[in-house]
Amino acid sequence: MSNVPDEMLYTSEHEYVLKNDAGDIVQVGITDYAQGELGDVVFVSLPKVGEKFDTHEPFGTIEAVKAVSELYSPVAGTVTEVNDSLDSDPAVVNRDPYGAGWMVKFRVADDDELHGLLDASAYRKHIGE
Repeated sequence: MSNVPDEMLYTSEHEYVLKNDAGDIVQVGITDYAQGELGDVVFVSLPKVGEKFDTHEPFGTIEAVKAVSELYSPVAGTVTEVNDSLDSDPAVVNRDPYGAGWMVKFRVADDDELHGLLDASAYRKHIGE
């Protein structure tokens, strides 16, 4: 069974969104379910700070031993921070997807977009748990 923290929001493409105290900044990564399906992560390609993305637009890729998958922006916004530690240790995504394995932080263009994401209960149903 996958770890699906209640305090996060989720996409059907298996990204998570964690709101922080700043309000308009969210942390994004892939879910525990997604890292388990991918297998051993060997490379992560992420955008640069300042890049802007629309909702559902690919913002990077994640490569595992089994497959390469695109990463999709859960909201429209601007990248404010990138987890550069994934360059030297991409496998941290497998070990700690919700902590040290986060990928990017976005400044959300429109908070209303967060209402379109799945809550933990809906995401659990989406992955069949």
